[in-house]
Order: sequence, then C-alpha cells, then structure tokens
Amino acid sequence: MFFEFGPGALSGKHVLDATFRAYETWSFNCTPYWVDLERTDNISEGTGWPGPKQLDQMGDKYVSAGRGDLCSPEQPNKWIEFNDNPQETDENLTSTVRAFAAGKFPRLTLMLRAKDESEPRAWKRFDNNAELKVWYVHTPGVPTSVGAIPGTGTTATCRPASDPLTVTVDTPTVQARVQTKVEQNQGDEEGYLQAEFVMERSSTDTTSGTWSQVWSDYKPDSGWDPDGTLEKTTTTKRADGGLYRFRARTQSHWSYDGKSGDLFSPYSSWCYLRIDSTAPKEPTVTSNTPYTECLTNACDPHGGPGVAGSFTFGPNAADKDVKAYRWRFMSSKADATKTVNAKTVNAPLTVTDVKPGLGGTQTLSVEASDLKLDKDGRVRWGPPKYFTFKVGLPPEASGRWHFGELKPGTGTMTAADTATVGVRHHATLVGEAGTGGSTRARRGAGDYSLRLNDLTSDPAKQSGYAATASPAVNTQDSFTVSAWAYLTNASANRVVLSQAGSKSTAFALYYSTAYKKWVFNRADKDQSDPVFIRSLADAANPPLNVWTHVAGVFNTQGDTDKSNDTIQLFINGQPQGSPVVLASAAATYEPWAATGGLQFGRAVSAGAGVDHFFGLLDEAAVWQDPRSPQLMRDEDRLETDGVAANELVAHWDATISTSSGTKVAESPEDPDNPASTSFPYGRGGLALSGSGAALTGEDATALVLDGTAGYASVAGPVVDETGAFTVSARVRLNKATLDSKPVGYRGMVAAQATPVAKESSWALWVEKVADGVYQWKFGRTAVDSAGQVVDTAVAPAETPVGDKEFGTWVDVTGVFDAGQDFTADDGTQHFGVAQLYVGPFMQQGEEDPGLAAAQQGTGVLSAGRGSASGLTGHYLPGDLAKLRVWVGAMTADQVNTQIAEPST
Repeated sequence: MFFEFGPGALSGKHVLDATFRAYETWSFNCTPYWVDLERTDNISEGTGWPGPKQLDQMGDKYVSAGRGDLCSPEQPNKWIEFNDNPQETDENLTSTVRAFAAGKFPRLTLMLRAKDESEPRAWKRFDNNAELKVWYVHTPGVPTSVGAIPGTGTTATCRPASDPLTVTVDTPTVQARVQTKVEQNQGDEEGYLQAEFVMERSSTDTTSGTWSQVWSDYKPDSGWDPDGTLEKTTTTKRADGGLYRFRARTQSHWSYDGKSGDLFSPYSSWCYLRIDSTAPKEPTVTSNTPYTECLTNACDPHGGPGVAGSFTFGPNAADKDVKAYRWRFMSSKADATKTVNAKTVNAPLTVTDVKPGLGGTQTLSVEASDLKLDKDGRVRWGPPKYFTFKVGLPPEASGRWHFGELKPGTGTMTAADTATVGVRHHATLVGEAGTGGSTRARRGAGDYSLRLNDLTSDPAKQSGYAATASPAVNTQDSFTVSAWAYLTNASANRVVLSQAGSKSTAFALYYSTAYKKWVFNRADKDQSDPVFIRSLADAANPPLNVWTHVAGVFNTQGDTDKSNDTIQLFINGQPQGSPVVLASAAATYEPWAATGGLQFGRAVSAGAGVDHFFGLLDEAAVWQDPRSPQLMRDEDRLETDGVAANELVAHWDATISTSSGTKVAESPEDPDNPASTSFPYGRGGLALSGSGAALTGEDATALVLDGTAGYASVAGPVVDETGAFTVSARVRLNKATLDSKPVGYRGMVAAQATPVAKESSWALWVEKVADGVYQWKFGRTAVDSAGQVVDTAVAPAETPVGDKEFGTWVDVTGVFDAGQDFTADDGTQHFGVAQLYVGPFMQQGEEDPGLAAAQQGTGVLSAGRGSASGLTGHYLPGDLAKLRVWVGAMTADQVNTQIAEPST
C-alpha cells in the first residue's frame, strides 16, 4: 500500500518527532510477521506494480492484528505505529518528515510492504486512513523592520555601505521584528522567539577596512515573544567617528520530551551606520502647500501622486554651518534622492518640487550637510528628520478594457470598458479571420485577450482592430495610456493604441520597424503632414512572442505653458530615457485634442487604418492624468487585491505520453479548452541532444541526463526578461555523478542564452561548493554589446542540498522581480532582484541578488545545459520531469499553490 502526503499546514515547521500509524484489519494467521515502512518516489494515476523506486527505510514492526477471536488471545483490528527506534540507525522517519516539512521535496510517499514478500503468511491488510502524527516547533524566519534609530526619535532605517546612516549618539538604538518562517493562521500558537543582534566595526572606519565584532545582544532579555514582535535594544557605548554595521536574526526555542534547543534563521542584510557627534543635527522641516504634517489623531490627505509640494528646510538650532540638504521618500529605496545647496550658509531653504509618487501616508526624509568629507571621502550627511503627511489617492483609470468577455467561440465582438470614472467607452471589434479572443491572456487561466491578424496569411484579412466610438481620452491635457502586448510579427510598424484627429494621429504607442524599438509619439498638429515627436525605448530588437507592458505618459505639468509639455515611454514599468520636451523637439508643437475614437491595434492616417498589430493585446487602460513612475510600476504588476498576476507561457513535461523519441513534449493543458492537444503558446518540444539524453526512467518517464553531454533545447526566449518572470523545474539529482565533478562545477538545470558570448541571461543550477557539498542557485547575467559581463545577480539556497534531496524530485524555482528596488554597491538605485525558492520557501542568501543592468536573452533555451564564464556546457547529472516559465514574479503564496501544489 502507498500513502502520499502533501505538506499542508506542516510546511515551514521544524519537526521534532514523527509517527506514522496505519490501521491493520487483517492478517493471514495469528503469527506476527515483519512489516516495513519505506519511503519511495511519488505515485501517480499511471503508477504500476511494483511501484516507484524505494528510497529509504523508515521503520519496521513485528505484528499481527485483525483476526479477532480467531486468535487466542484475541487479535482485534489495531493501529500499528512506526516511530524511530534510537537503537536502529536505519530508521529515518523523523529526519525524513523534517526535510519534507522544510520543503526539500514536494511529496512524501510511504509504502507498507511485507519484509519477506515470498512468505504468504506475511500478507496483511490495512485501511486507507493512515495518519502522520508530528511534533514540531516553528522554524524561525529572517526578521523584518531591521534598522537603527539615528537619534532620539522612533523611526528606524537600514542603509547600505555606500550611504551609512549618520548617528549622533554613542549608544544607538537598533531594532528587528522577529518572524516565523511561515505566517501563522489566526488563533494558532505563534512561537517562542528572540531577536539576536550582532554589530561589527571597521578597522579603519572606512568601507575598505577589516570588520570585527564589537557588540551583540538578545531581546527580550528573558523569556520569549511571539511572531511579529518588534524588538528594540540600545548598544553599549561606541566610539565617536566609528563606522559600524549590524544585522539580526530570529531565534526559535523549543522543549520536548525532556529536551530543549534553539533554531536560528539566516541573518538579515547588513545595515551600516557612522557615529559622528560633530555632524549636522536633524534639520527642521515645515510644509507650505498643499501638504500638512500628520498629527497624533489627524492625518488629512492633500494633493496627489505627482503633485508638487512646497517645504522649507532649515538648520538645527545647534548647527552653524549647514550648506546643503537632501531629501527622499521612504516608501521606496530606489526613489531618487535630490540635493539642494543653500544660497546662504545656515539659512532656511524652500523647495517647491517635492513630488510624492504614491498616494497614502508618505514619510519625507530630510538630511543636512556641511559639505565636509567623511573618512571614505564622501560628503557627510547628518541624521534624517522624518516628516509624515498624507497624499491624496491618484485618480482611477478613466477607461479600462480587460477583454475578459472575448471567450473564443462565443462570437463576442464588444470589449467592455470596465472603469468606473466618467463615461464608458466600449470597444467594438472589427475584422475577419483572427480578430477575436484568445485563451493566452496576461492574468492567467480563465482570462482572455484580444487577438489580431496572425491567424491568416491573407493580407486582405489582416486588418482587424477594435475601436471606441468617441475619444476615450482628452489628448489636449495630461494623459497616460498602457497595455500588455504580445507581438508576433515585426515586419512593419505595429500599433498597440492610438487616437486620431481629422487628419493625423494625436499619439501612437507602437513598435517601429525603422527604429526596431517600442515608441510613444505625438504629432505636433492635426495636419496632413505632421511632425512626429518620439520617446524611444532604451533597447532595440525586443523579443517577439512574449508579453511586454508598454505605456506612454503625456504631461502638461499642470499648466497652460506648452513649452514644458513632455512625453515619455515606459516598458515593463520602467521609464525609457528622459522625458522628451515636445516644443524643443518641434517648434511647431501644439497640444491638441483628437476627436476620433481610441484605436486598439492600429493607427488612422487620412481616414484609413494603418500599421495593424499582429498578436495579442490585453489589459489596456487610459488615465486623464500623468502617472508617476511609481504608479507605472504598480500598473505593470497587474495586481488584483494586492496580488500580482502571472501567466504560464511555457510548459514542458517529460512525464506525459507524448514525450518520447527525441523530444520532451509541451504540456497539452489549456484550462479553458480541456480537449486541447497542444500548449496554447506553441513553443515546440525540447529537442534532445545527440548523446547523453534519453526519455526513460526507473519508475516513470523522465528526461535522463548523463552530466557529460546530455541536454534538451528549444528556440527562446519565452519571456521579456526586462520585466518580471518566474521559472521552475522539477529535478532529481544524481549524487554519484555529481561527486565525481570538481569543486566549483555547475550543473545547469535550465538556462537562456545571451545574444553574444557564452553566458546565460538567466539560469537555475546546482553548484558543487566543496567536496560533498552542493547548493541550489538562481542567477542572472548582463553583458555589453561585446559580450563582456557587466553585472550578475545570484540568489543561493540557505543550506546545502541535503541527503534527503538526492534521488528524489525537488522543485527549484527562480523569480526575477523586475519591480523590486535595491541599492547597488556604488550607491545607485536600481530595480530587479533575483529570488530562489526550494520547494515553497524563498531562500535568504549572502550573495548579491540585484541586477543593475537590464538584460534580454535570445537564442537557445536549454534544459540540462547552460553557459557561464565563457563556456557553454555545465551539464546536469540527473533527471528532469517538468520545466515551466511564467510571465510575472510569483509571490511565496503563488509558488506554494501553483508549483509546490500543497495538499492535506
């Protein structure tokens, strides 16, 4: 009998003890015989006798039950319990369940069998209600809210080495919020936790010095606190002028069966601070208009995102030589920091261009400087003054088209405008073959998109589009337009959105075959031969057959002065270049209102449709205001109830029957078309290499790779890698072959090649970091036009691959969150962070996960091989069951539900 368990509520717990119990209902006779409990590979509907491969002994029992009064004494039905016997080292139930709960493998499959199957009298029957009983303690998680309070205030912050926090007291306060690895359900016990703090000082009080520990502490001082408690402590006296760094980790305490112990999370990232009693003190900050400071019981909203506020910064009464101020918003580390110099030393300074990028409560951080240099040769800044105020919420979209009603086969030819502001502008579909809906849609299963013009080769029929009957946006005033585009043909200009006047298109958001870039343009006037002013994408040759978020912002700066009007293109939530000043680009420019309807998938010239789009459009929206960069990043995330959407765009499955011969087949699964026989995105199968790769397996079909020459490949890329994406593989490692590899060897699970040089733009791999020690990793590499590496981002696993992970299926997942901000080593702010999941758990590693340079892969996408350090190879010793890629950065919950597939 086989019993298979999903992690369920056990996920993220540290198992102290485990018991498996099965209910015996029949024995051949009254004589006891040995029953083994074995761990095996996983089962499926296709599993046949003798079942999957046996992996490890869990325990055994010498029993007989279920014959009732046929035996003397009577042998009624009975629960038979298996628990590790300390005297038998081959019994591994607890350690196996511990690894299972830690996410080292997605399913725990246990088999009951007679130890001697050649003995008929050993046969027994068990009911199907087996139980796994577990004693556990909460696994600690990396603490949050780690930071230092610069003076006597209450707001803490964490700064990088490139910009240490200035602290003017010699006993700074530090804080951390203790966490369990998995958030507890309401009403559940929430752990016994402490925060441990560790502080180091630089030997030279510069960032290039040697670091040594000078202080540590635990909070609370005695006892334990539950999950989510904010712990604060004050350091012992520290030296003035010293450069320090500190971090924290969560400790979880347990006691069971007369024993006790402690578990520790990985440390948080380092926070840097410099103690400088002579630095300028906290400046004064007063608001002018329109924003007002929040009071204890009142915080009224004013203004809005992108609406400039006026603030006056002044020196602290204790300072005599303040010469400059800098300010930033605390809502995003990557929001630009702006510096202003005082015209008069130690005098107040009024700043009128303080523009919050988001609505809601915002905290403005302001620091003063005397322009003296610190020991690192950088201008020193004093501790920040925090000013909290509330920003009015941004206007909602004045038009939004989900295209969710365009289910194929229904004949629906209208896309509803689902916005709630202003007048509705429903879009009517026009065209013959290929104009309608598609199951390939940006919000994932159950969603639909607008499909245009790529189902036929007849030019006469390649003229499909959708349009509103009247203007959906006033192009004379500030506006923003955006949509998700899946471009399948770049042989001509391909318009995503446009709106025309009587003679010309006022704006167009499109792919340009001349520039080979995405473009947002405006016409100077409504005339037959207008001057088009363009905001161009940073990168040329965007990939085809991928989802890309494109948007354009027209900004009149809230006034009637046409000389400062600008346009700017956004790709995947990121601004492209600098805003283009329209009057500077064309002296004839006038802001004018287009009188025609909003066009989806074409432009209008001289009354005729031109530049028709080929492919898919989805989630289009317009706003009658200039969206801030922060709001554009939010729109790119495509959130529903605060959770970003993702769409499966590639899925290869070696376990299905169509995977045979020389190809790993695409999964035929289409949730909106159960009768489908092919994956909707049609990437093609993974072609096996000439040697070293085979579709076979001891227990079920798998892609078996020899670690020397075997791999499988297909033409890539399958996602726009300047945006967010997720890649996951179900892999089984061959430890014997890995052991024969040199230290430093990388076994590539999956990788996408870069356009030039032998590097992978992204890769999942296992790395031999020492003899017998292996580590999962996910990374990204950016190269320049000559193929030289300019940046890398690596997310490693917290712990080495454990013994329980070898020889069994493990889910490893890489997530690239293009919207997550980080500060690079040089102090510059960027977006794009790599994350690794092993099973359902995100890993906290020591390596740099931020990618400061955008990179798009092209060419071969490989399973079992990749490129790194100028060499293509790095063959994987092991088996591959599935390889999947999504557009969108999955959250931990999405990884758990869509990849780890938990069950009770």
